[in-house]
Amino acid sequence: MKFEDIITEINGFGRFQKMIIVISFIGRFALPCHFMLNNFISAVPSHRCNMDDGGALENLTLAQKLRVSIPAEDDGSLSSCQMYAEPQFHLLHNSSNSSQLSSVPCRSGWVYDNSTFKSTITSQWDLVCDSKGKNKATATIFFVGVMFGALTFGSLSDRFGRRIMLLVSYVSAIIFAVASSFSTTYVMFAVLRFFTGFCITGIVIVTYVLSVEWVDIKHRKLVGVVDSLSWSFGNSMLAAIAYMVNDWRLLIISVSSPLILGILTWRWMPESARWLIANGRLEDAQTYLRKCATMNGTEKETRSLDITTLSTVVVTEKKGRKYTYLDLVRTPKMRVLVLQTGIVWFCVATAFYGISFNISGFGLNIYLTHFTYAAVEVLTKVPVFFLLDRFGRRRTMVGSMLMVGICLGINILVPEDHSVIRTVVAVAGKAFSSASDTTIVLYSSELYPTVVRQNGMGYNSFMARLGVAVAPGILLLDEVWKHLPQVVLISVAILGALVSWMLRETCDRCMPETIEDVEQQQ
Repeated sequence: MKFEDIITEINGFGRFQKMIIVISFIGRFALPCHFMLNNFISAVPSHRCNMDDGGALENLTLAQKLRVSIPAEDDGSLSSCQMYAEPQFHLLHNSSNSSQLSSVPCRSGWVYDNSTFKSTITSQWDLVCDSKGKNKATATIFFVGVMFGALTFGSLSDRFGRRIMLLVSYVSAIIFAVASSFSTTYVMFAVLRFFTGFCITGIVIVTYVLSVEWVDIKHRKLVGVVDSLSWSFGNSMLAAIAYMVNDWRLLIISVSSPLILGILTWRWMPESARWLIANGRLEDAQTYLRKCATMNGTEKETRSLDITTLSTVVVTEKKGRKYTYLDLVRTPKMRVLVLQTGIVWFCVATAFYGISFNISGFGLNIYLTHFTYAAVEVLTKVPVFFLLDRFGRRRTMVGSMLMVGICLGINILVPEDHSVIRTVVAVAGKAFSSASDTTIVLYSSELYPTVVRQNGMGYNSFMARLGVAVAPGILLLDEVWKHLPQVVLISVAILGALVSWMLRETCDRCMPETIEDVEQQQ
C-alpha cells in the first residue's frame, strides 16, 4: 500500500495541510530578508575623507575646506579615498592645476552621506577604500554558513526528524541574528553572520519537505508554488522594511522578529508521517494521521490507519536504520540522481544570481529597484503553477533554462545604447531563472525517496550555494572580454537544461519511499 493512498483517503489537501502551509509561510518570511539583507546593511553611502576642522581651516566655509583638502575626480565629484597631504589654499583662487598635486589616503576616517541610510556596517567600521573587500566578504561569509548548514540540517532532519530540527533552526537562527546586531567589531559580526546563515537554512529545507510529505499527489505543485511565493513575498516586504528602518542594527532585529512567530506556531506543526513510518515509529505516525483525519473531517474514513496496515506502507532494509549522506551514493541509480540534480541546482543558482547581480537598475532608488526585482519573481509564479501540470516538471525545467540562455544571448547582440531593450530582456531572463528555481525545488523533492529526502535536499542546497559563490567571479570575467560573463552563463543555462532532460518525470506519480524504490524505477 502506498502512503499516497492513505493521504488521499483522509483528504490530502484539507484544513490540516493548509495549516501546515500557513505555518511554513510564516516561518519562511525571514529567509529572503536575511538572504538579501546585504543589499541594505552593507550598502556603501557616498563618502569622503574626514578633515581636521581646527587650525588653518577654522575660518573657512565647508565648501572652501573641501576645495583645499580633498581632490576632485574627473567628473567633478570629491575623491572618496584621497586627501591632500597639506591644505592647498591656492586652490581658493586657481584650481586649474589641482590634478598635479600629491594626495594621500584618508588619515582621520571618513564622513558619510546619511540621507539614505542612517548607518550601515560600511559606515560603522569604515569598510571602504582599502577595506572594501571586507564589505563584499560579509555576503560570502553568510552564504558559506548557509552552504554548510544545508548539509548539517539535511542530515540531522533525516536522523532525528523534521519537526525537532525545525525548532532548533528557529531558535538558533534568531539567537545568532539578534546577537549579530550587537556586534562591536567586524570580526564578531562576520562570525555571527556565518552562524546565522548556518542555522537559518534549516528552515528552508525542513518546512518545504514537511509540506510536500503531507499533501496528495494532485496538490504537490501547489505547495511548491506557494512555498516559492513565500520567498518572493518576504523579498518584496524587505524593501518596505528597509525603507522604514534605515539603521543596520535595528534592521537585522526587524527582519528576524518573524522567527518569534514561527517559534510560537511550531507547536501546531506535525512531524512527517512518512518519516515516522519509514523509521518504524508506527504509533506516532498513526497519532498524526488520525489528527489529520479529524481536522479534515474524514475520521470515519480511517480504515487504513491501523498499525498492521501502516507497517506495509514502507519496507526498509532494516527497521530503525539511520540514513546518512553516504546512502545517496551507495547504489547506481541514486549516484546518477545525485550527480544530475547537483549539476542542475548549481546551474540554476549560478544563472539566477549571475543575472540578478548583472541587471542594471531602472534609474530608481535602491528600495524601488529591489521591490521591482522581487515583483518580477512574484509575477513569474502564476504561470509556473499551470505549466507544471500542463507540460510536466521536466519540460518546464528544460524550457525555463533554455529561455534563460536565449535571453542572455539576445543581450549580447543588442547594442549597449539600447538600454531599454537590454533591461527588458534581462528582466525576462530573471523571470525565467526564477521559474527554474521554483520548479527544481519541487522536482527534486519528488525525485528523492523519503528515507533520504532531507539529505538529498541538503546536498542540493549545498550545490546551489556553491553556484551563488561562483556567480560574482563569473561577472569579473568581463575584464578578459566584455561578453565573456554572458557566454559562461549561457553555457551554464544550457548545461542545466540538458541535464534536466535526463531526469525522470514526476508529475502525477507517487514519490519514492525507499532507496529500493528508486533503484527499481525504469
